[in-house]
Amino acid sequence: METEPLLVVDAANVMGSRPDGWWRDRAGAAGRLRDALTPVAETGLPDLPGPVEVVLVVEGAARDIPGAERVRVVAAAGSGDDRIVELVRAEAAGRHCVVVTADRELRARVQALGAEVRGPRWLRPD
Repeated sequence: METEPLLVVDAANVMGSRPDGWWRDRAGAAGRLRDALTPVAETGLPDLPGPVEVVLVVEGAARDIPGAERVRVVAAAGSGDDRIVELVRAEAAGRHCVVVTADRELRARVQALGAEVRGPRWLRPD
């Protein structure tokens, strides 16, 4: 039985890549990102065909947004980066895992665990 690839999205980093006023309503921006990820679970993305297990890691003011159909929202009690590393360590073994972030330190940490990394533009090209 094949296992769906795992797509882990660093919400704060992806939202921060666009100067669209996200900082005025972090929870609302995270909710919009979550909703935009819903179709990705079925269709996938360039070089990551669907279906895909999508996990959105949120922190701070966005911590209380609920998950949605096919998008699991994971709230970080502390550092979002640490929570992403924990997720990759716990759930990526034996499966294709892609982490979306531009954070250099986080990139290095998850690559050391075998995950691939893509930048926010790969996820949100517009």
